[in-house]
Amino acid sequence: MIAVQKKVIDRLRRRRRIRKVVYGTKEKPRLSVFRSLRHLYVQAIDDDKGQTIFSVSDKEAGNKKDNCTVEIAEKVGELMAKKALKKGIKGIVFDRGGYHYHGQVKAVADGMRKEGIKF
Repeated sequence: MIAVQKKVIDRLRRRRRIRKVVYGTKEKPRLSVFRSLRHLYVQAIDDDKGQTIFSVSDKEAGNKKDNCTVEIAEKVGELMAKKALKKGIKGIVFDRGGYHYHGQVKAVADGMRKEGIKF
């Protein structure tokens, strides 16, 4: 139990450290990633207004199961990029939320890059 608590505390510490540096605007929003045990949520945030511009989850990307795979995470990134391009956004600031840049988090970024979004 202590190991799980330490893992969460370490992630939250990394998240605070990242958020000091990462800041999004309307033209270049912050892309925030959140992983739950079963699902993946990504949202574009305008930090000037403190509003979410748009968001995508793995459920919207066609996930019918109770777990999110790397392939589905890449589809989430592609869907997020398409929504961004519709709104006229060509670049984002990536906020990995304290998660390691590996697996699902990396797949979201790769999916967005594949569709033409600049980081």
